[in-house]
Amino acid sequence: MEDAVREMARHGLPVDSATGNAFVCHYAASGTVPQMEAAYRRLKASRLLVSVAAIRAMASAYISHRKYYKLGEFVTDVGLGRRAGGNLLWNLYLLSFAANFKMKSLQRAFLDMVAAGFTPDLTTFNLRAVAFSKMCMFWDLHLTADHMRRDGVAPDLVTHGCFVDAYLERRLARNLNFAFDRLGAGEPVVATDAVVFEAFGKGGFHASSEVLLEATGGERRWTYYKLLGVYLRKQHRKNQIFWNY
Repeated sequence: MEDAVREMARHGLPVDSATGNAFVCHYAASGTVPQMEAAYRRLKASRLLVSVAAIRAMASAYISHRKYYKLGEFVTDVGLGRRAGGNLLWNLYLLSFAANFKMKSLQRAFLDMVAAGFTPDLTTFNLRAVAFSKMCMFWDLHLTADHMRRDGVAPDLVTHGCFVDAYLERRLARNLNFAFDRLGAGEPVVATDAVVFEAFGKGGFHASSEVLLEATGGERRWTYYKLLGVYLRKQHRKNQIFWNY
């Protein structure tokens, strides 16, 4: 691809936005991180706008290589004030801290996001909730649920899974109904940006429930409480088998 760029330059053909972003996406998917970064620098030097697709491609590459500091630097360089793509850049910035469990930096970044005039969305809340869940930070989890309710953001399967996984980790399954009551009812759905799963994977409750929902299709009407009941029974059987051995 570099030969193609040189050939275009030799013929006096400038690299346009579509071509420059295509180079970035290609190297993000198939090249090395230095090649990807060189393509990005070339695009930026041409004063061309980095597309949302290129931003996502570079973010995925940094995440797959676990270069979260680089991810934070990248989205800051693109410009956190940019509103194209909604909260994507801010969410990636928060993710760069959440994935490394830098909780104080995560909180500061969240406050900076709000101060900059951006409204947290479901992905913003859930990437924080996943980090809180893995750290079993129950107080912060409940504050997140309260904040979501106050802002009118409906929790999804990922949000519920954060509570289930944390509570089961601390053997507090009997308190889950209380937690679910605070989250509210609703149709089980996943509406979180998949970039969160690239960094953290899927939690036990989320993955198990997703398989169940896909297997039954529209044949049965599920609620979060019903999914919880199935999952708890499955975990109980698994524990019985473990102790029998």
